Order: sequence, then C-alpha cells, then structure tokens
Amino acid sequence: MKRIAVQPEDFDAAAELAALEALGGGGVASFIGIVRGEGGLVALELEHYPAMTEPQVDRIVDQALERWPLLGVTVIHRVGRLEPGARIVFVGTASRHRTAALESCAFLIDWLKSHAPFWKKEYFADGEGRWVVARAEDEAKAAGWQSF
Repeated sequence: MKRIAVQPEDFDAAAELAALEALGGGGVASFIGIVRGEGGLVALELEHYPAMTEPQVDRIVDQALERWPLLGVTVIHRVGRLEPGARIVFVGTASRHRTAALESCAFLIDWLKSHAPFWKKEYFADGEGRWVVARAEDEAKAAGWQSF
C-alpha cells in the first residue's frame, strides 16, 4: 500500500495509523510534524508546484519501498497557510519488523525536511515575513542516508 497526498486539508492521524495497522505487520512507525509558534510566529505558508512536488515525493517513497521490506507507506504533506499547532506532515510506515518501520520513517521525514520541493514562508506578529532556508543539520541527516 502506498498513499501520498499533498493537500491543504488537515488529516486524521488515527485513521491513517489504523490503515497501516490493518496491513497486518509487526510494526508501524509514524511522525507527525506540527507548526511551531515560537518567536512570535503567527502563520507558516507552504507553496508548491504539483507537477514537480508529487512526482518527487512519489520517487522517494518508491526508494523507501525498495530499501526496506515495507507493507505500506503513507505520506501526507499540507500546503497553504497554517497556524501554530496545526499538523503539517504525516509519515507512516508499516513492516513486519520494527527496524524497517522505524528506519524508513526516519528516512522519509529527513528527505521531506531537506529536499522536498516546498517553499515555506513564516509570518510574525510584528508583520515581518521571511522565507525559510534549509538548515545544515537537516541536510546532514538526509545525506547520512546516502551511505546506508
């Protein structure tokens, strides 16, 4: 099972986990990213180009399916204007064994954080807005999977 969605709507994490659990494996791993509200942040806006974003996410999910013995993968990434506390991303993996589920989930979120083609802009209470740039530590985590 492979499920990929790029959408403005919120997602039901419990339903997504239930679908992965129903595949009958021995382990399900998941990550839910939430918009932080620190530093006076009032909103995070995510833009994307569907013809580029969705095929790239699909390719990285296919890589995970090739590298680990997975029964299922779900990746949901939201776009649009999100306020602090809003869910922004869900990654879930199911496998017969926990190691494959955990490693593949970490691989997918590291890739999404550093390489997925989303453009993020932060808006603050003082009216300032600034584009989010990739952080070196996120790039390093993603690069670590190349030697795996």
